[in-house]
Amino acid sequence: MEKRLFFLLNMSQHRLYKHVDQRSEKDLGVTIKQLAALYLLAKNEGCQLKAMCDGLGLNNSAVTGLTQRLEKNALIRREACSIDRRASQLYLTEKGQSKIEAAAPLLQEMNEAIQGEFSDEEITIVTRFLNHLMERF
Repeated sequence: MEKRLFFLLNMSQHRLYKHVDQRSEKDLGVTIKQLAALYLLAKNEGCQLKAMCDGLGLNNSAVTGLTQRLEKNALIRREACSIDRRASQLYLTEKGQSKIEAAAPLLQEMNEAIQGEFSDEEITIVTRFLNHLMERF
């Protein structure tokens, strides 16, 4: 059997991302990237755009547009940084926090669907493999 790992990882990630993104928009009214940004802010309250770029793996212009949409929808708020007035710090609003809470069942459902009929041991191996890829590249 030919091992086409890169192709298989790429295709499965693309299909999974598309499916979860569509469900997130339908069920929660936010994209999966917007949801990822909300989760990042929940763990890093008051972070700046640079930290969000690093945390999401996106460039500055992508994060700028993303945060503008989140702010327009009242999911986050900006405040001037107390140390550097040129910079902004980002905070979740109550509405943003409620999106995170509403996402929990959807994400649990998606994780269960991904695990499917695999054993705990198989999931441990896949998890180790994926973590290895993230650390290596």
